[in-house]
Amino acid sequence: MKKARVNPRLWRWLGVNLCRLLLSVTFLFSGIVKLIDPRGVQYKIEDYAAWLDVTDILRGNVALVLSVALAMFEFYLGLNLFFGIRRRTTTRLALLFMLVMTPLTFLLAVSDVHMDCGCFGEVIVLTNWQTFAKNIVLLMAAVVIVLPYRMMTRFITERNQWLLSLYSLFFAFILALYNIYYLPIMDFRPYHVGVDLPKAVLEEWTGDAATMRYADFCIQDLKGTDITFDWLEQPGYKFLLVSSVLELADDGSMDKINAIYDYCIEKGYPFLALTSSVEASVDRWKDLTGAEYDFARADGTMLKTMIRSNPGLLLLYDGIIYQKWSCNDLPVVESLDLSLEHTKMGQGQEQSRLKGIYRLLLWFLVPLFIWTSIDRILVGLKIYERYKIHKTIEN
Repeated sequence: MKKARVNPRLWRWLGVNLCRLLLSVTFLFSGIVKLIDPRGVQYKIEDYAAWLDVTDILRGNVALVLSVALAMFEFYLGLNLFFGIRRRTTTRLALLFMLVMTPLTFLLAVSDVHMDCGCFGEVIVLTNWQTFAKNIVLLMAAVVIVLPYRMMTRFITERNQWLLSLYSLFFAFILALYNIYYLPIMDFRPYHVGVDLPKAVLEEWTGDAATMRYADFCIQDLKGTDITFDWLEQPGYKFLLVSSVLELADDGSMDKINAIYDYCIEKGYPFLALTSSVEASVDRWKDLTGAEYDFARADGTMLKTMIRSNPGLLLLYDGIIYQKWSCNDLPVVESLDLSLEHTKMGQGQEQSRLKGIYRLLLWFLVPLFIWTSIDRILVGLKIYERYKIHKTIEN
């Protein structure tokens, strides 16, 4: 009895589509993570620029624009691979992208630079060698699909591909702008809403923490005295104004910040500004904005990790991060007569990663599902019409 032979073309089709799925999921995940936190990608690009000694070119708004472009490109590439859109162009772009990124991550690994690639933001942090190994796998997958690209199954008709592509780019651009103007809709960093800072920092300082996420957290007054726990362990509400670099801070919201400080003076709430800038910059800032609040120093990288806004405002309660605001979304003091617990500003911020994920899926996947369903229904109707015509001819 002869054994049934497996069609080699079937195995080839299966291999191409599995590689296509691996690449599409990786690019989509990497792209969406970067779109959620464009500022984080900007800081990573600036780190790369410092390593390559091209800081004069890649910094500030240039690095931010590049971070958004990179995130949109990865997201667009992943979506095209998943749906089989412009298969020839997409597979070549994926191969070209991996041919650029793989040698770059290899250089990072062999140079032993203490800097992760930032491929998946703060969600998944890989070592340099882990990143290089991941890119080798993706590069091989890109090589597999580049020639037999016609074997990639399409999930949407060629006539409607342009609409899906435009929709993905529009969604990615709006999502990036929202997270730049406000704060990331999902916060995977150590200083997210709800974390008990004194407890987390103390565990790390005493060696009880499983991971080192707060190693750089230290607050010093302008004379160099450590005031970390003296300030954190103050009971009740307290405000923390964060500006990683005062020289680059947006001073357009100073009236609101000064009003909040006046409210704190009225009600006795502690208010402290943190920066990595020198004392001369602090004095210049006070002259420029009329600020009367106290300043303290902290590590600039830590401050950028704490909040993706310059400046940004945090509200703590008994050391727990209660609320976070961008400089574009600062709260307004409702009344000097009301204490914080009786105001909207003093209520705990509802921060749920699952809620952020659901909202993201709702705004992106629902329209995507509706359009692809319509496309499939139209294809089905055409097939049914052809079947009816064929049956009529036969009869």
